[in-house]
Amino acid sequence: MRLILTQPAFERLEDAIRKLGEITPLVVRDDGTITADRQPLDAVAAQPEFGWVSSDAFFSAGGQVLFAALQASHNLRWVHSNAAGVDAPIWRSLTARGAVLTTADGQAVSIAEYVMGEVLGHFQRLRERRREQRARRWTALSFREVLGQQWVIVGFGAIGAAIAERAAAFGTRITAVRRSQATHPAYHRTVGVDQLEEVLPDADVVVLATPLTHETRGIASARFFGALKERAVLVNVGRGDLVDESALLSGLDADKPGHAILDVFHEEPPPKHHPFWRHPKVSLSAHAASKGSGTIIRNDALFLTNLQRILKGEEMLRIADPAAIQR
Repeated sequence: MRLILTQPAFERLEDAIRKLGEITPLVVRDDGTITADRQPLDAVAAQPEFGWVSSDAFFSAGGQVLFAALQASHNLRWVHSNAAGVDAPIWRSLTARGAVLTTADGQAVSIAEYVMGEVLGHFQRLRERRREQRARRWTALSFREVLGQQWVIVGFGAIGAAIAERAAAFGTRITAVRRSQATHPAYHRTVGVDQLEEVLPDADVVVLATPLTHETRGIASARFFGALKERAVLVNVGRGDLVDESALLSGLDADKPGHAILDVFHEEPPPKHHPFWRHPKVSLSAHAASKGSGTIIRNDALFLTNLQRILKGEEMLRIADPAAIQR
């Protein structure tokens, strides 16, 4: 079986892959060179049956060659993506030709910790505390407690569930906005997307952790912000296009939301002149919520588990819903 993956991923997993004995690694170097047993190949000749799209593949020249080889393969059976989302056009293309896509959930822990850190930091007024420290002012600042707050989490896959578990531990009440009505110990109620505006007026924190689909694109609209209560906090760790950024800026002017924690944007990075960079009510990060110290380890482990499963003819974990990919 021919498996294509980037050189950094191969270097981490070579021993584990070699032990399986049935795999011919097609290694894509950073310069875009593909080698199989040290023999060079081009993207068309590679013809992988399996693909491992690790995090580095999304941001390198080698990654572009890897995607080209996946597209050119007539034998492709399975691709494992380091990402949780399935909105990238290439997934529609590959699965339409019969390949199975599986996705990662190793970033759920780090994204959940990011959300809790940023929200608690805002409520605890950490910026102001450090400002007072630098000025050598002995100022006892009051802060908002999260105990008893109402949190709305839009999207309740692995990431949404991990956020809910941590927020619930602080004594918050969680409303999950999701397609499925399945129960989960971390939330108190679940509603559909069509009921979102009904639950926003009570929300202290709204977290967007949903995939980007035709349904969810622009879900945080002018109506969405108009329904919020004043001083609510918006967190977006899903996709930038979940938010109408112009409507958000207008909402911030009205204190609805009172603060926005944004890790993803319509354009990444935002243009230098974009108001988000210096906005006093925006906490901005560079699509970095998943960059926790354990994310790569967890995602590598899931890939190896699925690799072993497909070789044994067993059902793999986290198979993406083809209908969701096409949406």
